[in-house]
Amino acid sequence: MMLTRSLGAFCAVALAACAAFSSGPASADDNEGFSHGDGGSHGRPVKVMIISMFGPEGQVWLDRLGPWRDIAVDGLSPDYPAVHCNKQDICVMTTGMGHTNAAASIMALTFSPRFDLRHTYFMVAGIAGIDPQQGTVGSAAWAKYLVDFGIQWEIDGREIPPGWNTGYLGINTTSPSDKPPLDYRTEVFQLNTQLADTAFALSHTVVLSDNAQAQAARAKYSYAPANRPPSVIQCDTLAGDTWWSGTQLGQRARDWTKILTDGKGVYCTTQQEDNATYEALKRAASVHKVDLNRVAVLRAGSDFDRPYDGQTSADNLLNYAAQGGFTIAIENLFRSGNPLVQDIVTHWGEWREGVPKR
Repeated sequence: MMLTRSLGAFCAVALAACAAFSSGPASADDNEGFSHGDGGSHGRPVKVMIISMFGPEGQVWLDRLGPWRDIAVDGLSPDYPAVHCNKQDICVMTTGMGHTNAAASIMALTFSPRFDLRHTYFMVAGIAGIDPQQGTVGSAAWAKYLVDFGIQWEIDGREIPPGWNTGYLGINTTSPSDKPPLDYRTEVFQLNTQLADTAFALSHTVVLSDNAQAQAARAKYSYAPANRPPSVIQCDTLAGDTWWSGTQLGQRARDWTKILTDGKGVYCTTQQEDNATYEALKRAASVHKVDLNRVAVLRAGSDFDRPYDGQTSADNLLNYAAQGGFTIAIENLFRSGNPLVQDIVTHWGEWREGVPKR
């Protein structure tokens, strides 16, 4: 099954509130310098829309890039009913966790008359589980492929046929290694590689946050990069609403990514929302409301997707918070994502018509 890395339960304990979060105090003077729908009938222009999935992912941006103007949008999550925009035309929205909330909120955003998103760059920035063969807790990964782990057939793992290494296989295939017909049209998406490469180039040298608890968790793995400090990396992300842990399930995640990307993708992070988010953006793009070439996806590892040698998968799952990755992953979303955000708004003349060639 799939791994959700929204960590809602942990944030309810450690951060006291995920459903409601503050965009900071407002004053009458805060309206000076804000755009007021000067896109005419198309609504307020936005240069960068940061998409978070739950409160702490959004709050790390709200705490640093304000002041903010809150813009209520019909159809957003009742927990996060407003989009927050600053004077640089950077906006932050929170979808709510999981495929369903992500799709509904992005559809509400993109079809709202309150915004002109035709030239907007969208950056998904959220935490995730991470493959210890590709990264470590605290690492931040820019993706080029989005793969849906949920669109598969499943046979009870205790009853799989002889010679199979998993109970998962593509729908309307006959073995786990077959590539399925992509009948759902949401199984796999390729992002703009030029944008992903630019985002990586702008951020790969940033100093990332770390802590002693995460360092101790990494030391239990006998191999790199699991036992190395966090870094900014490039590898791909897997979406699914079921939170999983395990070496065999992790291997299926690697294999499934290879199958659906014809060997080009490399699995490293696992989360709940990104294929749903992208499909909603794709629907908006079909009627020229957004540009799919302007979508970037950043996921930071909050916990390992499989145990270290000698640990059980159950212990890895049930005690995920003990890995110490939550707070540094949230912080590292900002540290690794903000260079792209600031480059876009500071050099808008270069970015307005598309990703600049540098």
